[in-house]
Amino acid sequence: MKAPLIVIGSGLAGYTLVKEFRKYNQDRRIIMISQDDGREYSKPMLSSGFSKGKDADSLAMNGADTMSKSLKIEIRTFQQVSAIDTKHKKVFVQESEIEYSDLVLALGSEPIQLPIEGNEHLMHINDLMDYHEFHKSVQGTKNIVILGAGLVGCEYAHDLSLAGFNVALVAPEEQPLSRLVPKECGETLIPALKDLGVRMYMGRSAMKITKVDDLFEVSLDDNTTISADVLLSAVGLRARTALAKAAGLNVGTAIEVDRQLKTSEDNIYALGDCAEVSGLHLLYVQPLINCARSLAKTLAGQNNLIQYPVMPVMVKTPSMPVVTCPPGDLSRGRWSIEGRTPHLKAVFRDSDDNLIGYALTGECVSEKRKLSQELLVDWFQ
Repeated sequence: MKAPLIVIGSGLAGYTLVKEFRKYNQDRRIIMISQDDGREYSKPMLSSGFSKGKDADSLAMNGADTMSKSLKIEIRTFQQVSAIDTKHKKVFVQESEIEYSDLVLALGSEPIQLPIEGNEHLMHINDLMDYHEFHKSVQGTKNIVILGAGLVGCEYAHDLSLAGFNVALVAPEEQPLSRLVPKECGETLIPALKDLGVRMYMGRSAMKITKVDDLFEVSLDDNTTISADVLLSAVGLRARTALAKAAGLNVGTAIEVDRQLKTSEDNIYALGDCAEVSGLHLLYVQPLINCARSLAKTLAGQNNLIQYPVMPVMVKTPSMPVVTCPPGDLSRGRWSIEGRTPHLKAVFRDSDDNLIGYALTGECVSEKRKLSQELLVDWFQ
């Protein structure tokens, strides 16, 4: 019997890949190995669940048993792959070893740990089980401090405020979304979040966390101290690469793969947050979906090359809509901004006046389709 296709990871990348692959091949044996309970859920929904009154069970779409039956795969939950033997094409799981014909790494990412005293008190929400623990921790509490004002931090600040919590948002940057949009566009979120009751501590860094009785005190670099019942860190994610690195695969920012999603070893592929595709490490849903569709074709024998379309990023802050297609390399051109705050249209053009990025806020988000059609995209130039 031919060795199975093994998929490590049961997040959006792993499940989307298998769903797409089953469109081409209904019979190949597939084993999915998950370090958690294997439930299917939409990760983007985690940062909008509190205002909708959703606990983890409400956000879960299907259990592992249901997914196993519907996709005709074997799912091994709460199991950790300890090593990969590339020479003999085996993975080691606890006390057993499993031979593979093809291996897909859908390992995802892990939260960056702030190097400050008391960081063990910080909670993170990176998957459904994290959401369950955080949801349980905030019951009966009122005050939450969020560290980080990027995409995830802003979305949680918005969502938790709508859910009735007193939220303080702390970040070293002067404005939210600093890696995604120009300064003027990021600043439109400040009054919108303040109107929801969020206390903004922009341009300040957390230096120390101290537990005092049932509360936590966060000491900032300007000697301000903020008290909270629960602390949430949203300072960013890094690719899970330890398993790949130990197996001798090429690893940069993430696991290096080519445009077929193939790693430096034959028959091993990677996609999603853990993969760096021809130098691009994009931690968003749409690239992941495109990679899953492309890799499914390759595994089905079509040897497909990944192509990325225009992929706008929608920020889930409905009090102040924001959508952006970041240009990536800011040295290639410059931003120009039209409109009046908070309704801004920012376009990023290169030296030949080609549109290669944009950011829209407020009522200007209605121009998303038009700008997306004009956008010159060459991800793999």
